[in-house]
Amino acid sequence: MNITPCSIKILKGLYDISGVEVGQHFYWQIGGFQIHAQVLITSWVVITILLGSVIIAVRNPQTIPTDGQNFFEYVLEFIRDLSKTQIGEEYGPWVPFIGTMFLFIFVSNWSGALLPWKIIELPHGELAAPTNDINTTVALALLTSAAYFYAGLSKKGLSYFEKYIKPTPILLPINILEDFTKPLSLSFRLFGNILADELVVVVLVSLVPLVVPIPVMFLGLFTSGIQALIFATLAAAYIGESMEGHH
Repeated sequence: MNITPCSIKILKGLYDISGVEVGQHFYWQIGGFQIHAQVLITSWVVITILLGSVIIAVRNPQTIPTDGQNFFEYVLEFIRDLSKTQIGEEYGPWVPFIGTMFLFIFVSNWSGALLPWKIIELPHGELAAPTNDINTTVALALLTSAAYFYAGLSKKGLSYFEKYIKPTPILLPINILEDFTKPLSLSFRLFGNILADELVVVVLVSLVPLVVPIPVMFLGLFTSGIQALIFATLAAAYIGESMEGHH
């Protein structure tokens, strides 16, 4: 039985699958690199919305807070409570990271449902929510992985790696594999849910453009918020786990 040609055929099939695209994409060619331009454009819009909101919120704080100031204070308190619950008493330095993750994903997800990206015409492809692209979700997941490695190493030093042989060295391969599955699950869960939601809305709008898509769009807004909360909660839990050294 000749295994080598069969293996090559399987690898070629996987390579072909990796080139499959959902919809059309707009690219920029920078040097020898091909950049997903639509992801950068929509990400810049989301970042501008977040920065603009923060500047407005902190520009002129009042002793008796306004409705807008109350809203942003509530959001900050929510993020602090989330971080403290998952990380523990040493949550303080990680509030900016968890908050940035939550707000960027939340606004990105909602932008796909609320902003009329489709009316902006591009030479090729179309605009969509940043989290509708696997490159964005993988980047966020890798940032989370880097954060919890940094958290563990900064607190425990090289003894952090002892967790891989606890409670028994037999579990070493499984513990190593866990560090690969964490970013995979984070990225594909977020990407899959947002992509599926947008595809469902697009299909329903094309079939029944008036009333039927509206409940699905409201459900998509709820799902988008839940996905942002899940991602931020898991990111904080992974950081807390690496600092405490338990599973």
